[in-house]
Amino acid sequence: MTSTVPNAVQHTDATEPITMFGPDFPYAYDDFLAHPAGIGQIPATEHGTEVAVIGGGLSGIVAAYELMKMGLRPVVYEADRIGGRLRTVGFDGCDPQLTAEMGAMRFPPSSTALQHYIDLVGLETKPFPNPLSPATPSTVVDLKGESHYARTIDDLPQVYRDVMDAWNRCLEEGADFSDMNRAMRERDVPRIREIWSKLVQKLDNQTFYGFLCDSEAFKSFRHREIFGQVGFGTGGWDTDFPNSILEILRVVYTEADDHHRGIVGGSQQLPLRLWDREPQKIVHWPLGTSLSSLHDGEPRPAVTRLNRTAGNRITVTDATGDIRTYPAAIFTGQSWLLLSKIDCDDALFPIDHWTAMERTHYMESSKLFVPVDRPFWLDKDGTTGREAMSMTLTDRMTRGTYLLDDGPDRPAVICLSYTWCDDSLKWLPLSPNERMDVMLKSLGEIYPDVDIRKHIIGNPVTVSWENEPWFMGAFKANLPGHYRYQRRLFTHFMQDRLPADRRGLFLAGDDISWTAGWAEGAVQTALNAVWGVMTRFGGATDATNPGPGDVFDDIAPVELPED
Repeated sequence: MTSTVPNAVQHTDATEPITMFGPDFPYAYDDFLAHPAGIGQIPATEHGTEVAVIGGGLSGIVAAYELMKMGLRPVVYEADRIGGRLRTVGFDGCDPQLTAEMGAMRFPPSSTALQHYIDLVGLETKPFPNPLSPATPSTVVDLKGESHYARTIDDLPQVYRDVMDAWNRCLEEGADFSDMNRAMRERDVPRIREIWSKLVQKLDNQTFYGFLCDSEAFKSFRHREIFGQVGFGTGGWDTDFPNSILEILRVVYTEADDHHRGIVGGSQQLPLRLWDREPQKIVHWPLGTSLSSLHDGEPRPAVTRLNRTAGNRITVTDATGDIRTYPAAIFTGQSWLLLSKIDCDDALFPIDHWTAMERTHYMESSKLFVPVDRPFWLDKDGTTGREAMSMTLTDRMTRGTYLLDDGPDRPAVICLSYTWCDDSLKWLPLSPNERMDVMLKSLGEIYPDVDIRKHIIGNPVTVSWENEPWFMGAFKANLPGHYRYQRRLFTHFMQDRLPADRRGLFLAGDDISWTAGWAEGAVQTALNAVWGVMTRFGGATDATNPGPGDVFDDIAPVELPED
């Protein structure tokens, strides 16, 4: 287990690997992608038809890549840079191989559709140094001024194991954890739907914190406080306490917070390599065609206006004033952009979908990285035998500090602080250097004998996603009562359910997925949108490899009553 408070129940039969198979929509995207028949085709009469893809993050690039393979001509619009929240940056004046992950930096093995594309473009992964993971030499938990050094959970005081046990019991008693985890591992669709249907009806109005409080296992406030500050998997989860417990259950059922791996060289390589990739199996286009070649190397600029025009077509105006009209379009950006940065017709979506987008709740998030001369934290104290510094979880301002190296004799990187929500907002007014000074002061109180500053070899790099104009937050996180809104957005690709004059523009991306904050959701919703566009053009999947829309009625998300 990689967790400070490990994921609940040890599996009695772990022969089948877990994947993000449900619980809301138990469809095997990994099998769909791996099938030799491919994911669908369109009539030859539609080959070369342009389709707008708005947003060059992972979801947009995956959608564009698959549309291109079918013989369509995706036209990608991107306001900033290809990659979205797969953003890898360097440090000025430092070795270009020394990088920082400003967005997504760790990926669970359960992200099997994502892994398909990682393998496709030939990227390598390696274990990510989460708290108490095998990739982490040691972890320090520092709460209320008291620090505990640990290599495993057994090295921590008994109260931490008590909290772990409380979380296990809470999940088992309140959320049928073992049954659901087993059903997902076995891809037992009827059982998944049976369990999840009851839980959605029971828990849609419950917060994460309320779920803990309702459990006899967490009757102790001290246990709830420690759990919030230390958490499981990646660290403290108190910033998620106001969110819907359904969001948290999706994470633990799918082991999304366990066994993480990072992408060697940086996660942004994935969309960039897909952008440049020349697929060997491609329809209509000659071999050697790539998304880059179709765009003369650069995507179209930011979209400033979207409207419907005659023939139920989608008209796109970009930042240069260029106006183009398309028979279909996919929007993959964060949905608030349709309410703020982009001038939109009301006719683009049904009113209840606009309501769902307006109600989207975003998590704030900030990081700050510094480059250092070497992984000095591995220096051993001659008396204690402990490392000079450890992966650190604390209730101080830094909250989570990660130590990232590529060998003992190479420059390395420290993520001095990774914070969320209120903790992130506290950093917002400070410059990068001001942030660094506060972080070094906090860490100096935990490691008084370590001079971190003397090892720093370049300026800090930082991000506050809530302050990024084309994002306005890190990712969606549903509040209690938001399940119905999320269902509307996720199922939007099934456009035969929509009025005829509200079709043709498809939603995809993190906001639309059930597993927000995980790149897997971006990939899955991209494939849903591709299926929708294919269908709009009269295409179809092979009978031996039905797509997500073909089996929709059998596995559709639970539909809660509106009255």
